[in-house]
Amino acid sequence: MSGFVVNVIGKDADASLFSALGAITMLSPGHAFDIATDDLAAAKNIAGDAPLDINRVATADRRKTLLIADMDSTIINVECLDELADMAGLKPQIAAITERAMRGELEFESALRERVGMLKGLGIDALERTYAERVRLNPGAKSLLATMRAHGAHTMLVSGGFGYFTQRVAEAAGFHVERGNTLLDDGTHLTGEVGTPILGREAKLAALEDAVAEQGLRFSQTLAVGDGANDLAMIQKAGLGVAYHAKPVVAAAAGAAIQYNDLTALLYLQGYADSEIVRA
Repeated sequence: MSGFVVNVIGKDADASLFSALGAITMLSPGHAFDIATDDLAAAKNIAGDAPLDINRVATADRRKTLLIADMDSTIINVECLDELADMAGLKPQIAAITERAMRGELEFESALRERVGMLKGLGIDALERTYAERVRLNPGAKSLLATMRAHGAHTMLVSGGFGYFTQRVAEAAGFHVERGNTLLDDGTHLTGEVGTPILGREAKLAALEDAVAEQGLRFSQTLAVGDGANDLAMIQKAGLGVAYHAKPVVAAAAGAAIQYNDLTALLYLQGYADSEIVRA
């Protein structure tokens, strides 16, 4: 055995097409399975243009005991700062900066300061409206958290976004702990400033490293997931680093990528079968 399997996930995934590559272990009939091979290229060649997520996964420490996840566009459906900007009538301008930062074209910290500065004077009630009206958990988020927690994993939400949202999203999804940046206000309006130090790319990596030390883990026991350039350091350091519906620079550099499926795909990547998944 090579120490790897090729994991295939997708609607109407036909395991029989791949059986010549190796023995099939079914995880979800018609949806997810493992192939006993490390020949990723051959599996992708068979799949062709089919909307399947196909990844090569190590079998050692496959089920992770630490999950560290980005929030915006990963665990939730939106970029909170862009939606706040919409409340101020500035979404096109601010979303354009967000997109460039997430693609790795701008330095994260300075891009964050620039965008927050544009929101100076926005009433803090916009935070509550944004959360209530715009923020939704992405499909599979609750099942991902419930299943990993049921199997003893420690779970962390680490965001370059803001604590107002990370606190609420962490509770709604089921994370043990959360970290985010602080939007400063004068009691009624945003001041246009963000608290320091800013939680960016290196701080996300530090959160992973701190958790590994505190929990007494090996990095091979960790899973990191995100979609933007500021997630790359933790994704590349983790035992299983997953680019989730990610920017091209992230998908190209991550150890695994999920493009077509929801967050339960992170469970199939770890070898969980349907019977083991806590549906939440």
